Amino acid sequence: MVSSSDTPTTTDGIAAVEGKRYFDICRAKVDEFVAVHFALPGTVRLHSAALGLDILRTPINVILSPLLVLTRILAFIFRQIGLTVLANWLAGLRIMLRTAVSRKVELCIVTDLLELPLPRGANGNDPDALSHAVLAAPQFRELIRSRESVADAQAVSRRVSHALSEYAGTRSAVAEMTTALFTLAVGALVFRALTPGMMSMAPSVAEAVAQTTAISEFLLGQTIGGMWYNVFPTGASSWLIATIVALLVMIASVFTAFAGVLADPMQIRLGIHRRRLLRLIDTLEVELCGPGDKPFTAREHFFARGFDLWDAGASAVRFFRN
Repeated sequence: MVSSSDTPTTTDGIAAVEGKRYFDICRAKVDEFVAVHFALPGTVRLHSAALGLDILRTPINVILSPLLVLTRILAFIFRQIGLTVLANWLAGLRIMLRTAVSRKVELCIVTDLLELPLPRGANGNDPDALSHAVLAAPQFRELIRSRESVADAQAVSRRVSHALSEYAGTRSAVAEMTTALFTLAVGALVFRALTPGMMSMAPSVAEAVAQTTAISEFLLGQTIGGMWYNVFPTGASSWLIATIVALLVMIASVFTAFAGVLADPMQIRLGIHRRRLLRLIDTLEVELCGPGDKPFTAREHFFARGFDLWDAGASAVRFFRN
């Protein structure tokens, strides 16, 4: 490793120019990458990896998401007041579980978009593989050598790896929002109510189940039972609502694990995938060619928490109204 004091300025300048040219090439490949991996055939291939433990990881990530948002807010505040070390530590925390789909996305970005060779024997399941790929990449050899120390170069590779993981983590937030929009549509069509989440939908489903059960068990038959309970509707018990909540959460977990199949083509049409990838490339360029002061933040997690607040508020209003 050569220190910056020993490296000629012209060499640093050449390395920076080569780095900028490399990232410009990456930007030119974004549209093709999006079309291959996020259009319907590509996203179906990606989500084939969700068949398995991702169905269990998804609800855990939903629970961990508020903690992730809190750490990112604190990191932003600390960075603004000059506590950079603490801010970087918070921003580098891995809060969410890495899903199989996220690992596959990271691997596609590294090998197809950035065209970085993985170390021999490494794969997407190895959390350190991306860092090693950055350190060993011939595209970054001069940029890595220009760092002041080995520790500094390793820190850069970790930040690049974290940026890739943060990008891949946006998929869980987008999947949550897709699920919330689906529940909104179902609530509006079936129950004529705003149901941005399972908590607000559960009472309506429980009441429908209780009503159907009461009609089917009415002593004078279902026809008269239907007339009776239309005039005197039955209520749902607390245990039934709790059971429905648990069932809906399980169903939502399965749906969320595969929601990207619906969300990816829509994001292509809206240009979201393209803008997000360009923002990621900008971050990687600053990390490797610049001062490294432009961390990649998954904004989608903040939007997803907005749906959670809406869901909690709708549930609270309904509770107090009843």
